[in-house]
Amino acid sequence: MQLFVNDLTVIDFSYLCPERGIVGESWIVDIILDGSLNEQSMVLDFGRVKKQIKRIIDGAVDHKLAVPAEHAYTQVTHDADDTCYWVDFMRPNQKSIHLFCPADAFAFIDAEAVTIATVTDYLRAVIQRELPDNVDGLSLLLRAEDIPGAFYHYTHGLKKHDGNCQRIAHGHRSRLYIALDDARQPQLEAEWAQRWQDIYLGSQEDVKPINALQRSTAAANCTEKTHVGYSYVADQGLFELLVPESENYVIPTDSTVECIAEYLAQQVKSAHPTAKVTVTGFEGVGKGAIGYA
Repeated sequence: MQLFVNDLTVIDFSYLCPERGIVGESWIVDIILDGSLNEQSMVLDFGRVKKQIKRIIDGAVDHKLAVPAEHAYTQVTHDADDTCYWVDFMRPNQKSIHLFCPADAFAFIDAEAVTIATVTDYLRAVIQRELPDNVDGLSLLLRAEDIPGAFYHYTHGLKKHDGNCQRIAHGHRSRLYIALDDARQPQLEAEWAQRWQDIYLGSQEDVKPINALQRSTAAANCTEKTHVGYSYVADQGLFELLVPESENYVIPTDSTVECIAEYLAQQVKSAHPTAKVTVTGFEGVGKGAIGYA
């Protein structure tokens, strides 16, 4: 007997890529369970699937930075208490990426690349440890949202958030709508999506001098000419990041989706001062904010 749940959850996270840098991603999760009927004549109660398995998936990857642990660029060290990690991703041509964060901010994928296949294997192993005895098979389908128009991948951190959004390197794959006088503008949408493709969206108040960060030895050669440094303290601890300057974009506010939509609306308004501007910014799948100018 098989039990399935489509659209069980959406994993919003970022991952390290040799070519693209830090990539924000949003994957929809479908699940199929194989097993015999239990005493309730069920494979597993839908309530447990939606709560327990969703909780396991969210705790394993959601709002984390997925690190390809077996890639040659990856270097991982930890502090004396083993509660915070330095992760150095030694991309060439002055595009290395460096983090110092609490351990829970990372998901270490035992592979050379973070892909749908390797994350699926990682999640399957985590979930299977907590399934009841009558469930003997598990299928996961991770998939990106079908977006016919413009979209972009971005990574950020929200230090004021009281949940996992405070982690400095989590992200989203998001569609974008821009309208002038209530008419969609595909060209403008494509231009901004291209400008922000695979971008780190940072807040101005979180930018810190690189020498003030708790850098590892691997980050010793980073300078303000090549990298942007971020540091903040949130409820979960100290978060620090060094990201290549060419893959970074600083905005004057927090990088919540509300602030992103408002920022984009103001930027578009400056180029089209006589038009009514409406920007619909998405944060992953099916949620977001609308800004006006």
